[in-house]
Amino acid sequence: MLPAQRLKGRLLSCYVVSCISFKGHDSLLCISRLLELFIAYEEDSNVKLVIVKGKGRAFCAGGDLAAVIRDINEGTWRIGARLCGLQFTLNYILATYRKPQVSILNGIVMGGGAGASIHGRFRVATENSIFAMPETALGFFPDVGASYFLSRLPGFFGEYLGLTGTRLDGAEMLVCGLATHFVPSERLSFLEEALCKVDSSDPAIISAVINEYSKQPYLKEQSAYHRLKVIDRCFSRRTVEEIISALEREALNEKDDWISKTIQSLKRASPTSLKISLRSIRQGRLQGVGQCLVREYRIACHFLQGKLSKDPFEGFRAILLDKDKSPKWEPSKLELVSDNMVDSYFSMMDDEGWEDLKLPARSNLPAYAIAKL
Repeated sequence: MLPAQRLKGRLLSCYVVSCISFKGHDSLLCISRLLELFIAYEEDSNVKLVIVKGKGRAFCAGGDLAAVIRDINEGTWRIGARLCGLQFTLNYILATYRKPQVSILNGIVMGGGAGASIHGRFRVATENSIFAMPETALGFFPDVGASYFLSRLPGFFGEYLGLTGTRLDGAEMLVCGLATHFVPSERLSFLEEALCKVDSSDPAIISAVINEYSKQPYLKEQSAYHRLKVIDRCFSRRTVEEIISALEREALNEKDDWISKTIQSLKRASPTSLKISLRSIRQGRLQGVGQCLVREYRIACHFLQGKLSKDPFEGFRAILLDKDKSPKWEPSKLELVSDNMVDSYFSMMDDEGWEDLKLPARSNLPAYAIAKL
C-alpha cells in the first residue's frame, strides 16, 4: 500500500489510494495505514470520495501467505491473527463507509484485494480484471467478508466461486454484480480526472460520471455465468458431497468440459476447507457484514493456530513452495470430515488472551452506506 495522494485540480475533493499486494510484516503497517487514512478521509469534509487503485499489473493479489506461515512455524500465530483482525476491521469500515469509494480493478483482484474493494460502493472492472477467491485450493477459506458478498451474488454463483476458486474476467464480474461498472483501461485516466472534479458525495452523481466512460463488455461464450442454471441446481445442495454428486449426474447427461473441470477443482481442494467454506457462505446469506466478519475471524484464528488442521501449511507447501501441486490433505476425503469437526472452527477459541473480533461502532449511517451489493 502506497501513500494516498490528493490529485491536483481545481476541485480538491478526491483522494487516491494505491494498493499493492501486502508483503511480509509490512502487511500490518500497510493495513494499519490504510485504516487510518479511510477514517481520516471520512471525517474530512473536503474529501468527497476516495479512489482506490493498484500499483502495477494488479489491483491487489492479497496478503503474503509465506510470511504468515513462517510466523506460525515460529510459534507466533497471533501475528497472523492480529493481521486478520486489522484487515477485517478495515473491511467493515469500507462496507459501512459514509463516502463513496471507487475501486479501479485494472488487474488481479484476489483474497485481501477483494476485501479492499468489493465492500466499497463502486467497483470498476476493465478488460484486465481477474477476480478469484482461491483459498480452498490452499487449505484455507474465503475470508475478508467473502461469506457476505459471495452469498449475495445471483442464485448460488457465490457458492460456486467460493468452493472452486474459479477466476472471473471483468465482463463476468460486471454481470454477476461483483463490479458495478466496466470501463476500458484506456479510458481510466480520463475517468479519474473527471471524478476528481466532482464536488459531491452523492452516489447518483458519481455513478453518472462513471457511466460516461463505461461500456457493455462481451461475455465470452464459455463463461461459467452462462451455466447459472446448472450451478443453481448443483450448488444449492445441502452438502459438498451432494454438490459433487449432482455435478457428476449432470456430466452423464451433458458433455461439457466445464462440468468436468468443476468436479476436478472440487476434488483437488482441501475437504476440510470445502465444508467450512460452504457453511460459512450459507450462514452469510442470513447475516450482516459485521456478523460475517466476526465469524470469519473465529475460523481464521483456528486455522492460524494450527491445532485443528494443518491443511493451510500443506497447501502452501504444495502450491506455492514446492509447487508439486499434490497436497496431502488431512483428512483426505470429504466423508472423513464430520459435522462436529466443522463445528469446532465456528466456535470461540479456548486460548488464553484470545477474544472475538470487536468491530467499531458505526451509527447514524446514511442508507447508501450499507447494503452496497
